[in-house]
Amino acid sequence: MGIVSFITGFVAPIFIIISPITSYADQTYSIHRTKSSAGFSLDITLIMLVASMLRVFYYPGARFDVALLIQAFIMIVIQLVLLKVALDHRPAPSSKGGEASVPFAGARDREFEIPRPYNFWQWRSHKPYWQFLLYLFITLLALELLISPIPTLYSLYSASLGAIGLSIEATLPLPQILSNYRSRSCKGFRVSVLASWIAGDMMKMFWFFTATSEIPWAFKLCGIFQMCCDLFLGFQYFVYGDGESGKVVKEHALGQGMEMRMNGHSNGPRARTPAGEKDAYLED
Repeated sequence: MGIVSFITGFVAPIFIIISPITSYADQTYSIHRTKSSAGFSLDITLIMLVASMLRVFYYPGARFDVALLIQAFIMIVIQLVLLKVALDHRPAPSSKGGEASVPFAGARDREFEIPRPYNFWQWRSHKPYWQFLLYLFITLLALELLISPIPTLYSLYSASLGAIGLSIEATLPLPQILSNYRSRSCKGFRVSVLASWIAGDMMKMFWFFTATSEIPWAFKLCGIFQMCCDLFLGFQYFVYGDGESGKVVKEHALGQGMEMRMNGHSNGPRARTPAGEKDAYLED
C-alpha cells in the first residue's frame, strides 16, 4: 500500500500535470520539422482548447484536485503553440483526394461529414481562429462574473459547464479516428502522441479511482470513454500503419521507367529527370 499511496499521491498528479507536454510536444516538433500538418486533425486543437477553458471556469464551482486545474492551464498553452505551428504549415487548398487535404479541405470532399456552418474551424485565414478563442474566453469570463453572485443558479451553471467541457474532451480521439478511416492511413499522426494518450489514460484511471482528493464522477465516466477511443486508435494504427504511400511511390517510379524505355530512352541519369521534362520527352 505504501507504493500505491506514493503513486496516487505524488507520481500520478505529476504525470497528469506534464501530460500535455509529453503528448503534444513531439507532434508540434514533427509538424515544424516536416513543414506540413497533413494527416493531423486540427479539430484536436479545437477540442482541447475549448475543453481546457471550460475546465478552468468549472474549477471555482467544483473545487476538484488542483493537479487537474494546472493541467488545464498547461494544455491551453501547448495547444495554442500547436495551433500556430499547424496553421503556419497547413497543406495547400488545391490538394484534394489525398492526405494533404486533411484537415483543411472543404467538407463536401469528405465522407460522412456534415458541412460546417460558415466553414467553422476550416478557415483559410489565421485571424478567425484567434478571434473565436478570444470571444470564447471573454464570454466565459463575463458569465462567471455575472452568475457567481447567485449561488443557486451558479451551482447549476458550474455543473453544466463541467459536463459540457468533459464531454467535449472525451470526443478528442474521434476526429483523428475519422481522419484515419477516410485516408486508410495513420501517416502524419505521431505514434508518440498515441502512446502518450494511452499511457495517460491508464494513469488517469488509476488515479481517478484511488485518489483521496475530490475527483467528480464526470471525470471518471468521460475518462473511461476516452480510453476506449484511444485503444481503438491503437487498433487503427496496427491495421493501417502509414497506408499505401510507399507502394504508390514505388509503382510510380517503376511506371515512369517503363514509359521512358517504351519511348526509346535509356534507363540512365535521364530517367531521374523531373516530371515536366518527362512530359516533354513523351510529347516528342
